[in-house]
Amino acid sequence: MKIEETRDEVVVTLAPAAPAAAGDAASVIWLHGLGADGHDFVPLVPELRLAPPAELRFVFPHAPVRPVTLNGGMPMRAWYDIRELSTAGRQDVAGTRESAARIGDLVAREMGRGRPASRIILAGFSQGGAIALHTALRHPQRLGGILALSTYLPLHESVAAEANAANRDIPILMCHGLHDPVLPYALGELSRDALTSLGHSVEWKAYPMQHEVCRPEIADISAWLAARLREPAAA
Repeated sequence: MKIEETRDEVVVTLAPAAPAAAGDAASVIWLHGLGADGHDFVPLVPELRLAPPAELRFVFPHAPVRPVTLNGGMPMRAWYDIRELSTAGRQDVAGTRESAARIGDLVAREMGRGRPASRIILAGFSQGGAIALHTALRHPQRLGGILALSTYLPLHESVAAEANAANRDIPILMCHGLHDPVLPYALGELSRDALTSLGHSVEWKAYPMQHEVCRPEIADISAWLAARLREPAAA
């Protein structure tokens, strides 16, 4: 396992046990939650116990620092401003789209490194999961999957009009804590139901936990990622 760090991100690279075709290389772009940074999920990589068939890059970008209204305007790393946590609350459209554009640039960069779009997975926790969902559903090329942890669907009212048909059948794994006090379980369910109503197939997992990641969830994430990595690249 190789770890590299720049001002904007942390990158963890797993090499295959045996030589593999370059076209099988894959990337996971994993977004942290509010107030954290790209280091947050780096320790999870070895816990996944993946044996990738080819080079696998985990890209953990840092969100920019911005004032967050919900937290009294305190500056912190955030993918967008949060005014309130409800489906009816005002959402930071500009901030969401700005972060989505940045993640789109990371997808393009990984493709430039030889990864087909179908070998690039967007993942995220909480606010990071919201950006992963927003970005992947609108991406013009079929991506490899969406891993959405303890999160919700942002700008839900615009998804039907803006979603790209290329990702209509993208694999989606959503995981949520039954006792989440930050993003209530019901909000996750509403987001899941909104996606299924639009024709997306969502694999849904619930755990007796709060706003966190638990060991059974890690095992499920590992199995889901391994299945995505076994899929051939789209033509």
